Amino acid sequence: MNKRLIILIAVGIFLGVFLYSSLKSVEPQKIENAPNWISLEAAQKEAIESDKLIMVDVYEVGCKYCRAMEREVYPDTTVRIVIDEGYIPVKLDGNSEELIRFNGEEITARDFAQSKGAYAFPTVLVLTAEGKVVKKRTGFMNVDELRQFLYNPGS
Repeated sequence: MNKRLIILIAVGIFLGVFLYSSLKSVEPQKIENAPNWISLEAAQKEAIESDKLIMVDVYEVGCKYCRAMEREVYPDTTVRIVIDEGYIPVKLDGNSEELIRFNGEEITARDFAQSKGAYAFPTVLVLTAEGKVVKKRTGFMNVDELRQFLYNPGS
């Protein structure tokens, strides 16, 4: 009986340590130099006051290209300079049923993304303060492509 109890305790400790270390490794990590993502409603207010455009990164949970852009492209110093100078950055889950507020109306994030033509992910939208799409691009963009896309807002 004592042997069985000792084995059960050892297995319990092992499973506890294993579970703790597994969960610790999946914890989201803070990305250095990431843009200051804000809500769409706050971005719209700021865009009206500052005369900047709104850059919306429409992503999907589980999208490997969305994660790659989040980890490798947006934190790049040259991309950050372009974003900080002329844009208000917003991150939006294009498949979410979360209610967001834009132009005084509540709408799901999915419906908003689809109303702007974002059906595939990642999609980067450049919007005016009123919500008009200035330009849109779907698919992964590397640092140079995103910087070029943002640097020429009218093209």
